[in-house]
Amino acid sequence: MQIDRRGFLSLTAAAGAGVACTGRLRAAEFKTTIRKACIVGTPPSHDEWKKIRDQGYDGVETQSWNVKPEEAEKIRQAAEGAGVKIHSVMRAWTQVNSKDAAAVEKEIDSVATALRAAQGYGADAILWVPCKIGGMPMPEPWDFKIELDETNGHLKQVVDGDNERYKAYIEAHDFATDASREAVKRLIPIAEETKVVIGIENVWNGLWVKPNAFRWLVASFQSPWVKAYYDIGNHVKYALPEEWIKALGPLIVKLHAKDFKLNPDGRGGSFVGLRKGSVNWPSVRRLLDEIGYDGWLTVEGPGNARDLEAIVRGE
Repeated sequence: MQIDRRGFLSLTAAAGAGVACTGRLRAAEFKTTIRKACIVGTPPSHDEWKKIRDQGYDGVETQSWNVKPEEAEKIRQAAEGAGVKIHSVMRAWTQVNSKDAAAVEKEIDSVATALRAAQGYGADAILWVPCKIGGMPMPEPWDFKIELDETNGHLKQVVDGDNERYKAYIEAHDFATDASREAVKRLIPIAEETKVVIGIENVWNGLWVKPNAFRWLVASFQSPWVKAYYDIGNHVKYALPEEWIKALGPLIVKLHAKDFKLNPDGRGGSFVGLRKGSVNWPSVRRLLDEIGYDGWLTVEGPGNARDLEAIVRGE
């Protein structure tokens, strides 16, 4: 069959319209909206804020937590003037399980400072890792079989069978859980005052490494001001993201995007560029829609706004 130039142009136009329609249909499949963000250190200048927006990001998470609220307010105005939202503040690591009471007070005060800075920035959450443990025998990621005492979050076991080898780990884990819960309880009134959520992040800190344990910790406060800041790539070596998302559900306040490639045997692996690892991003996007997640996805590590846009579209 021969097609003249006019017919060819008509067909290609129709095909293009079909592709565009498919894109719209794919976007329409999702009831939720996910916004794209990156991480910044020192808040940038006005021109740099515009550059962030031009790169395709809707907002940022700032690592500058130790600022006065009035200073944060000025930075907020500059960012929003360029069309960028400061949606979160990264307080990151503290050590509230220290045996030094004065050190613990200092750490808790620092989180309060981050909450007040977040209010000035116009952010609605902070990212916080209460503490970490290590230096003793721990199960391999694939050996963990955590069972909890649901009354206090203490560990009944970490592996099947004899747990004697991991006694020190269990004791450190229980102490860290108690210390973290006490610190969070003291900070909830400040979170409520500032209207900023405490987002507890899952990281390689030796704690709450399985979905049931992390969910218990976050849910135990029964507070709208304490949620999970879920990093999609952080704990792939312990459980696939689908397990984490199903367990945490509406407890998730914000998301980090990074990727992790498991070894061929599924045991261990390494961090890789976004969308180059073992995370099934289309599955993750569908599950986020199912739990009703409307919020931010912030890239951490190798990746860019184009990668985030593909994830948002479910690709």
